[in-house]
Order: sequence, then structure tokens, then C-alpha cells
Amino acid sequence: MSGLDRVGLGWREPLAASIYVHLDSIDVVEVILDDYFNASLRQLKALRSLGREVPVIGHGVTLGLASVSPVATSRVERLAKVVNALEPQIWSEHLAFVRSGGYEIGHLAAPPRNSATIEGAVANIERVRSVVGSLPVLENIATLIDPPNSALSEPGWVTNIMGGTGASLLLDLHNLYANAVNFGHDPFIYLRAFPLHRVQVVHISGGMWIEAQSRRLLDDHVHDVPDIVFAMLAWLAEHCLQPLTVILERDGRYPQFQVLLQQLQRAREALAAGRAQHTREAHELPAI
Repeated sequence: MSGLDRVGLGWREPLAASIYVHLDSIDVVEVILDDYFNASLRQLKALRSLGREVPVIGHGVTLGLASVSPVATSRVERLAKVVNALEPQIWSEHLAFVRSGGYEIGHLAAPPRNSATIEGAVANIERVRSVVGSLPVLENIATLIDPPNSALSEPGWVTNIMGGTGASLLLDLHNLYANAVNFGHDPFIYLRAFPLHRVQVVHISGGMWIEAQSRRLLDDHVHDVPDIVFAMLAWLAEHCLQPLTVILERDGRYPQFQVLLQQLQRAREALAAGRAQHTREAHELPAI
């Protein structure tokens, strides 16, 4: 594992006490920014004190950047207030569609992957940057339905948005794995198609299989990280030489905190294995 790689945990109130007790095992904490949109200045100052104990990054969930509709100014201003108060090292948002005409979908949805949503996303991201003062790191999302009216693959669509904004990528490996298996792709081939040189942050989480019209893997953040996601993380560490910040996401059915610490350790081991494999291959002498 590179000395610049970091492994941490999503900040959740039910985990707060255990996080403080085990800060020596946590390199970084990720805070959901939207949870503090209506917070008082006193609450924001209290949250900022967390940053004196451990490095903090921010994560947004409701902007709806990947839309032909402009992001509401009031929503961006609330986000900017939290970012400016918390001063996270970096902050991120999803490449998702969440509302239209005032109607809230209630979850992160994949928009049609075409030139219109690329242009809309690029415009929204620039608008957010101008207000907040910094670019978000952009996250791929999971979907149970292949979005209709798409002209591009998911990796191609994400790559175009990255190129149009200059932003970094938050690569959610379980989202990627779910989309791959749900729509008939090899997960590792699918992984290679993303703009990996842009990856700055990695999310790992778990999910469950459900029966809809066909069997689908649901990314739910309430199950343990599967073995294949750790294998994908090792592969990523082998092929992406830039420092990686890995965040374990858990949003419910919390196990004993020791279980979460074990998953953090597995992530460190996966990073170390990937870095070591790259070093071995780099030092192998060519055959004569």
C-alpha cells in the first residue's frame, strides 16, 4: 500500500462514538453534506471540530448534476454554505438524475446516456464550481434499469463528462460491479473502460440480490463488502498509480464496529497487494 493511499469510513451518527474511539485505525472520514443543509452555524462549527481529529472529505447526494435541467440556485447555495463551513479536503457528488419540474424521484437515477445529458451535466458542474469555488469529484451510480434513449455506454458517458469538466472521478466499485453483472458485462473488463487516470476516491460497499423482472444486484449499503469488490480494488491499485482515498459506506444494519474495522483492514491489504504486484511487474527483467 502506498504511503499516500488512505482508507476510511462514512460518518454516520450511529457510528460516531466508535469512530472517535478508533481514530487510530481510520485515515479519513467522509461526511454527507446534505445532512447539514439546514444546520445552524453552531452545529457546523461542531462538525468542523471533527476535522481537527481526522481528515474529512465531503459527499453530496441530492444535487442531480446529470440532468438537462439546471441545478436549483438555492440548493447549490446551501451546499456551498456547508462546504465553506466544514472545509473538507475534497467533496464529491453523483452523476445522477434526481428531480424534474419540482418532482422528486426519491433516489439516484441514471439519466439517458447521450449528448444532451453530457452537456447538461457539464453546465451544472460548472455552475456549482462557480458558486462553491471548487469542482466536485464525480461518482458513477448503480442502476437496476438500463436507461432508455442512450447512445453511449456508461464508461463512455462518464469519460465524456470527465473530459468536459476536468473533474476527478469517485469510482464506486460496488456500483460498477452491480451494473456490470446486471447488464451482462465482465466486471474487470467493464472496470478497465472507465477513465482510471481520473480516479481520486473509491467507494466500497455491499448489496443484495433481488428478483425483479430478472435477477438483479441491488446496491444497498447495508451488507458487507463482497470479496470481488476487494479483488477489484487490488486490481485498481495495481493499475492506478495515483494516491487513492478509499471509503467504506455503511448506511444501516450496522454490525459490531470490529467488523467494519476488519473491512477497512481488508481494503488496506487489497491496496497493498495491488501496489506490490505493480512493483513486481515493473522490476521483472524482459525475456532474452
